[in-house]
Amino acid sequence: MARVRVAGFTISLDGYGAGPHQSLENPLGQGGTDLHQWLVSTHTFQKTLFGADGGTTGIDNDFAAQSFENVGAWILGRNMFGPVRGDWPDMNWKGWWGDNPPYHVPTFILTHHPRAPIVMEGGTTFYFVTGGIHEALDRAREAAGDKDVRIGGGTATIQQYLRAGLIDELHIAIAPVLLGVGERLFEGLDMRALGYECVQSVGTEKATHVVLQRRVPIEG
Repeated sequence: MARVRVAGFTISLDGYGAGPHQSLENPLGQGGTDLHQWLVSTHTFQKTLFGADGGTTGIDNDFAAQSFENVGAWILGRNMFGPVRGDWPDMNWKGWWGDNPPYHVPTFILTHHPRAPIVMEGGTTFYFVTGGIHEALDRAREAAGDKDVRIGGGTATIQQYLRAGLIDELHIAIAPVLLGVGERLFEGLDMRALGYECVQSVGTEKATHVVLQRRVPIEG
């Protein structure tokens, strides 16, 4: 059965999903690169992003590989596509990832500002959705067919889908670093009341991998 899921989203020990002061030169914010040490060295990341055959195997790579399995569409917040707000200042900007992004399926960007779709190499097409999270999910589900829809982030986008009860499963990687400031993933969310429970927890040197699944919401 097709699911809506978050996979491979990394937070710090103090709960932040990205460092502060993101910019074109520093897309993950100050200290943000420290969050993803578990991921960048894996065979899956090296193969997906660079087409290389190297990289590590093991538990971290297993979770990285699972995050790309059976994905038929992605949903991203605007900051996951680019560092700017407001009207699009530069229509030549095609995202952080260069000509061949790692998505390889239809990818829907939440925004308040319309823009024509962008066809990229490797099967990625960016679609810009101005009608909110439900419209984006409806379109992503249609595009994905019997495959999963992956909510890629950022933090605010995941929070919106959690509050709406639309995410079936989350794989969160908790990196052993402190950021101190930023956006906390679970800020203002009662995950227990929303019906989530932990079904898996596995630790490595670089991350603790936690899988949450949504069960029947708790009443009262």
